[in-house]
Amino acid sequence: MSAIAAKDARPTRGLAGINPTVLGIEIRRLLRNRRTLIFALILPVVLFLFVGTNKSYANLNAAGVVGQATPAHANVSAYLLVSMALYGAALATTAGGAMVSIERAQGWSRQLRITPLSPTSYIIIKTMVAMVLGLASVIAVFVVGSLTGVPHMLPGFSYLWFVSAACVWIGALVFAALGLFIGYLLPSENVMQFLGLVMAAISFAGGLFYPLNQAAKILQDIAKWTPMYGLNQLVHSPLLGGTFDFMWVVNAVAWFAIFVTGAVWLFRRDTKRV
Repeated sequence: MSAIAAKDARPTRGLAGINPTVLGIEIRRLLRNRRTLIFALILPVVLFLFVGTNKSYANLNAAGVVGQATPAHANVSAYLLVSMALYGAALATTAGGAMVSIERAQGWSRQLRITPLSPTSYIIIKTMVAMVLGLASVIAVFVVGSLTGVPHMLPGFSYLWFVSAACVWIGALVFAALGLFIGYLLPSENVMQFLGLVMAAISFAGGLFYPLNQAAKILQDIAKWTPMYGLNQLVHSPLLGGTFDFMWVVNAVAWFAIFVTGAVWLFRRDTKRV
């Protein structure tokens, strides 16, 4: 093949150097992984059905969960629905990102050295794929929650369903980056076992499973430095309608930057190995 023909045969780069062909292949690979899809779609739904469908929650305002003086825009069941949606999206996107550990074991990272795909572009593509899985998880939880009829918003605030779902999905970017970081940090035989423990610990430390206002002060202080804290506050903020703290955004953005930087550095280290 001539040099000109070889150049023409190269996949076209898209926006920000992202290769649409590679992106399409990665999404198709994800959709063929039935085990991962079941994990992303069923687990968060089961968790919500277990903790969030108590009929008594339908008559309790969510403000009581966080000790807020003014009434919230939703009941406790809706609050728990958003919590489980965030946990499910975090699990799904982390698992989606961590799948790079399998590619590392197969030597795919080293193969990328001979392609025009930059480390940053590859990280962005893997993050986008993980976000597809996270979106499926969020939709599943919200659809099942609406079918139970227990979670509800106050009259005039129904639009907050869409706002909350969008906040959960966008916030899951932090954990897509975490999954990539873990996937490049650990060997494939250990990553999935480690992943469940890490996510449970992060969620507990960030106050996702219990009201932080009722916890000991030391737990409240620790929570503010964890990856789940900022997102936990942000995704519940629309339905609570209380005071907004910009430090929640700082927490989420800072952890996202840390995980992306770590993933890019580990990816470059992998591709330099002989």
